[in-house]
Amino acid sequence: MTRRKKRRAPPPSRAELDGIAIEQIESVARTVHRTVKAYDNPTLSFPQRSLSNVTYDPRVGYFELGDGISERTLTVNTAKSFAQMLLMMQFSRSMIRIDDYSTKRDAYYVSKNWGDARFVEQPESDTVIDDIEAMFARYGVTREQLRFVADAHGGSVAGQLVVIDRDPVTGADVFIDVTALGSGSWTIPTDVEGLRFETSAKFVLVIETQGVFERLNRARFWKQHNCIQIAMAGVPSRACRRFVRRLSDEMSLPVYVFTDCDPYGFANIYRTFKVGSGNAAHMNRFFSVPGASFLGVTPQDIIDYKLPTHPMGEVDFKRSRDALKNDPFFSSHRRWTKAFKQLVAGGQRAEQQAFAAHGLDYVYTTYLPQKLADVKAFLP
Repeated sequence: MTRRKKRRAPPPSRAELDGIAIEQIESVARTVHRTVKAYDNPTLSFPQRSLSNVTYDPRVGYFELGDGISERTLTVNTAKSFAQMLLMMQFSRSMIRIDDYSTKRDAYYVSKNWGDARFVEQPESDTVIDDIEAMFARYGVTREQLRFVADAHGGSVAGQLVVIDRDPVTGADVFIDVTALGSGSWTIPTDVEGLRFETSAKFVLVIETQGVFERLNRARFWKQHNCIQIAMAGVPSRACRRFVRRLSDEMSLPVYVFTDCDPYGFANIYRTFKVGSGNAAHMNRFFSVPGASFLGVTPQDIIDYKLPTHPMGEVDFKRSRDALKNDPFFSSHRRWTKAFKQLVAGGQRAEQQAFAAHGLDYVYTTYLPQKLADVKAFLP
């Protein structure tokens, strides 16, 4: 395939990011130590992580944190939770120093060595990790940079792309030509910050289901349309979102998203992908893809392509009402408000695979080419 050099300066090096993370952890530790020595009660502060504490400006393109702050002050009643945050930061610092990683599940079990500060259930340790990330987000420090990674699959990639990774032992560049993987695909790793790219693609097609991704890959859709296709496999992982965001920014590529036509595909998958979430608003500037557009499936597609449908359940109607009433992204875009109202009025949802009713090849020989012929019609 034809390679093209990346267009922007490389991101901060791993060593630079490690230095920032360690400095912030040690700064917190010094402040706590200084406060205790002064016979005062130290306090740890971090942003409130909820949809009620975000703002949305279409010109910015993603959910931004509001002014809500949560505090954890060392008292008799909070001694355990305070100690857990400090111990988790210490664990993070040790991993950065030896260039190691921990899954969230690993971190939970590591705490079993913390005596009375150990966690009883994993959701407790997950919350502490997220709170620590929120503390340091203003400095560009992500959970991955703190060396806590998810167990989730990062997503599948096929198409016109060369990924330049590094050998973890020698540090040498490793060139991965995604077009040379036969019938398979490349898996996005949990940490994508050190990757570099070369591509001649014209756009990125992000697909909700693995099944549709595989069908397009077997048909070499990406070759016919000179694109990169990526499978989210449901709600996209952080690694998937960050990977696409970097592709979009550094390669100046438009991003088109293809999901089911239902409230979950719209409000959970697409909205999270494009503007982020309230719970992770402190990191949306890194993981959202503001330049993404919604290709389909839309409520109008159900009519235009005579798609088989399923009745919407009460949970679908409730999710639609919540999106229209409480979600600042959808309320900021009239076309999305219209689409949701059309979906609710019809009372029917449709899956990506519904195009198979017209033939297994219909989705890539007819539907997608027709949609791609008018990208300006895509929902924002």
